Amino acid sequence: MRRTRQPLRRRPPTLLSTQALRERGMTRRRLAEAVADGRLIRVRRGRYVRAGTDSVFVRAASLGGRVDCVSLLHELGVFVRDTPHLHIQMKPDASRVPARPDDVVRHWRPTAALNDDLATPLIEALVQAVRCQEPRAAVATLDSAWHLRLIDEDDLAVIFALLPRRHRVLRRLLDRRSESGPETLVRLMLRAIGCRVDVQAELAGVGRVDFVVDGWLIIECDSEQFHADWEAQKRDRRRDLAAARLGYSTVRLLAEDVMWRGDVVLSALRQIVACGPGGPFAVRNSGQMATSVAR
Repeated sequence: MRRTRQPLRRRPPTLLSTQALRERGMTRRRLAEAVADGRLIRVRRGRYVRAGTDSVFVRAASLGGRVDCVSLLHELGVFVRDTPHLHIQMKPDASRVPARPDDVVRHWRPTAALNDDLATPLIEALVQAVRCQEPRAAVATLDSAWHLRLIDEDDLAVIFALLPRRHRVLRRLLDRRSESGPETLVRLMLRAIGCRVDVQAELAGVGRVDFVVDGWLIIECDSEQFHADWEAQKRDRRRDLAAARLGYSTVRLLAEDVMWRGDVVLSALRQIVACGPGGPFAVRNSGQMATSVAR
């Protein structure tokens, strides 16, 4: 699976106070006009954001917080397992804050963010996301941020120093070569069943594949984003045929199955690996190289 890097913000959106706007020469009348014509959005009493600010930041501001954790990482294009809730950081001493909606998670902690920033620093968001997610998803999130070059090894050292000791075992599971969250999850599955795994392996006549397992099995993680059109599917089938001529069997996993039917995928991988290269899952002289785990 190939993933393109998302464009990133140079600075997080900021909150504007009535006082700050007055100091810039905006009169009460001009302020009212800016709100009326949509140049400014009033998020709560005496607080505004500029028009065009993403709705997730507008909502966080209206709730008296700033975007944090998995919600911020999702905005930055970093893999997170799921984001049904808005995660916001709240000052521990904040008072008179709006009631918390059911789909909002509040993290009451100090932050190094500037007072008017509507997003926490990336390192803080990653630390919080590791604590909020189950371990495999946390590894996938850190892999993603590392692969996108948003963080480096020094940043990882800081992140794990800030995490409780029980999380530090995750450090040795990280691999920046994983190009997507589902790839990390599959790699961890293969590791759990004791496989030898080559990540992003180059094969002559085939190209780069997600995994070569135990020297005979190719595993690719396919998503609709990169494999939906017929040209992409033809390319995949030709690659699979070329791999078969070299003696490899290919299994193509659906990213959505890896994400939401992980138990089924793990069970299938365990059976396939146990059968070995001569088992019923081996592919012989065929261009139809995909073994589906979706039934």
